[in-house]
Amino acid sequence: MNDTGARLIEAATEAFASRGFHGTTTRDIAERAGVTPGAVYVHHKSKEDLLYAISARGHDNVLRLVRDCVADGSQPTTEKMRHLVREFARWQASHHTSARIVNYELRFLGPEHFASAQENRRQIQAIFRNLVAQGCEEGTFSSDDVDFTVVAIFSLCIDIGRWYSQKSHWSVDEVADNICSLVMKMLQP
Repeated sequence: MNDTGARLIEAATEAFASRGFHGTTTRDIAERAGVTPGAVYVHHKSKEDLLYAISARGHDNVLRLVRDCVADGSQPTTEKMRHLVREFARWQASHHTSARIVNYELRFLGPEHFASAQENRRQIQAIFRNLVAQGCEEGTFSSDDVDFTVVAIFSLCIDIGRWYSQKSHWSVDEVADNICSLVMKMLQP
């Protein structure tokens, strides 16, 4: 991606995070990026295309992250879960601006783009689900409803993007550690 394209993505991320998708115009994005409004369309077909670019990058990064977290087959399930939750929560806090868009502006994607984002989310949630189910089978975790437990874990983590900022009195690591602690308590047998 060239410099103008990168500036447009950054400008759209800031604008969507602060004003929402519908509250942002392509003119707002162009002004933030320091380009003419027409330049937006040189790089992206539409405002929705910009939203999808942000969403796809975020979802791809998170999917790669969660896959990496569980890749070590020699790690005990509880350690995998600690690592997975901590890193997932850390990503949400350290990328809170884009996380807000990735997690809360999805409804404004067109059908094809929405389906792509949902597929990534399904894969991410499946990794969590498989790990919770494995821990329950081993007796290291307890859950009356694995799917509901995964929704709860996911909600704790993705909601970080809604409330966290650098002005918070918790650091990114403190947020990640506290969320991890809550999840591990929730899973205790």
